[in-house]
Amino acid sequence: MTTGSAGAGNVEVRTADDGSVIVLLRGVVGPECAVELRQLLVRTVRRVRPLRLVVDLTEVVTLDPINVGTLAAACFLGDDHQVAVFLTNPKPELAVRLSLAGVPPQRLCRED
Repeated sequence: MTTGSAGAGNVEVRTADDGSVIVLLRGVVGPECAVELRQLLVRTVRRVRPLRLVVDLTEVVTLDPINVGTLAAACFLGDDHQVAVFLTNPKPELAVRLSLAGVPPQRLCRED
């Protein structure tokens, strides 16, 4: 498990028993962490190549537009590399923003 800072928020990365990579974002995920988040997601999709990459948004307070675009792009990059990317538990307003940014509805999941 790796934990790091993402600007004012924080990022935890772990691997599940089934080999899925889970990226847990917390707090305010602003433009100051855009490069770090993009690099993490691209590296995971292109080099680690898990069957599933899950970005857990349960504890996200705010997500700036740059990072909304990064998450949308990660879904399409995952498709190009046969990695299923899922964005789980976004708050309703964030789910709308992600949809408007092009995230396919099947990639937005609620895990209650």
